[in-house]
Amino acid sequence: MKENIVIIGGGVAGLEAAARLIRLGYSPIIVEKQDHLGGHLAEWHCLFPDMTPASDITAHLVGEVSDANIFTSTEILFINHLKDSYNVMLSNGISIITKVILFTTGFRLFEASRKEEYGYGIYNQVITNRDLEHWFNTGEDARISSKPMEAVGFVHCVGSRDEKAGNAQCSKVCCITAVKQAIEMKKKFPEAMVYCFYMDLRMFGKKYEDFYISAQRDYGVRFIRGRVSEVSENIEGKVVVKAEDTLAGKPVRVTLDLLVLMAGMVCNPDSTKVASMISLQTDSDGFLKSKDNIMDITSSSRSGIFYAGACTGPKTVPETLAEARSAALDIHNFIESL
Repeated sequence: MKENIVIIGGGVAGLEAAARLIRLGYSPIIVEKQDHLGGHLAEWHCLFPDMTPASDITAHLVGEVSDANIFTSTEILFINHLKDSYNVMLSNGISIITKVILFTTGFRLFEASRKEEYGYGIYNQVITNRDLEHWFNTGEDARISSKPMEAVGFVHCVGSRDEKAGNAQCSKVCCITAVKQAIEMKKKFPEAMVYCFYMDLRMFGKKYEDFYISAQRDYGVRFIRGRVSEVSENIEGKVVVKAEDTLAGKPVRVTLDLLVLMAGMVCNPDSTKVASMISLQTDSDGFLKSKDNIMDITSSSRSGIFYAGACTGPKTVPETLAEARSAALDIHNFIESL
């Protein structure tokens, strides 16, 4: 089949959609801004709830797209909407005429330094979920001591469900990611106290509730319901956290060796930048707007434009894989109808 199919983004959604399209007889074109494939998954250590190594999933997905045309370190310069197709100009000088574009541009993590009260970028022992995953993978982070830790804390909903931050929606995976990372820290530092400060725990996925119960029962992770009101640093360079335990009805003050901020998902600015070139709509949450939120999640309001993954909102990896497969079939049906 000779129809060009341009996939913008080489993360989980882009790779899985490309693999499915290859099986259907197409040779999709993957355009990835970074110098490698895998997106956020390539930076993660292991995945909830089975603690599957993220590198195994990444390697499998990348291995499935060897027959695709792949351009890494490449950006979309512009897209022109022609009569019944699109002209996509890439930063490497290549121009592609296509009737189908699949957006798999994913998300960005909320910039934690915007929440100054949590001290990211101010206190050395305050890091983000992404920083911690990097440390799990490499062991490299000057902010994390190699000495045994006595106490570690996690703050949920940093930049999510936060009107002041301009991000009212739930990021969906922060709660379970905090549970996963808390367990990993207990495995590394069995004697440490580990605290999770949360508003509500949203354990909606398969085995998530079991994972949460295991964190308490088997690892002794302490969950404190209440927002963190203040983060400071003491004379020893440790982080002091003040919060209100709304279940116990009393204030809490803990001293930590490390505080991890669970930065939430926000729309990738690259998504909206490229989408604006062909006047695609964004939703009230800033993510790209699907045709509807039930029957046509992978379709846009414009002919030949499809979506998959977190470009339309926060998604788990299984949800992203499912949407990518659905989008590939929708694209095949669309081309068959031409």
